[in-house]
Amino acid sequence: MKIIRSGSAPSTPGPADWFTGTVRIDPLFQADEPGRTTGAHVTFEPGARTAWHSHPAGQTLIVTFGRGRVQREGGPVEEVTQGDIVFFPADEKHWHGASAETAMSHIAIQESINGTLTTWMDKVADEDYNG
Repeated sequence: MKIIRSGSAPSTPGPADWFTGTVRIDPLFQADEPGRTTGAHVTFEPGARTAWHSHPAGQTLIVTFGRGRVQREGGPVEEVTQGDIVFFPADEKHWHGASAETAMSHIAIQESINGTLTTWMDKVADEDYNG
């Protein structure tokens, strides 16, 4: 058994290469081998968002606060709110973040495959963010 105490891992700012706007990442857990799952609580200030990216085993988001936007490549920008759960399948190019007016937080859960957790791509243009 392993207990990870709340607040035991320091918050970090979202790296500018991966995010637009102000983002805070609070690590929640990282499975010990042979496990591959990691989780983080991510908070986006209004207008903040990820760059386009994908995950080799997919990603699940659990929206815990506010209003956000999500989009998969080729699909419409969709609004999400507290209590919504979003699943992106393996290798699906996507982005997610806060709405323009409201902050959003979510728990992000994903697995690594062969040591790769996320493949980061180009930033989301304002015209794509605004739908």
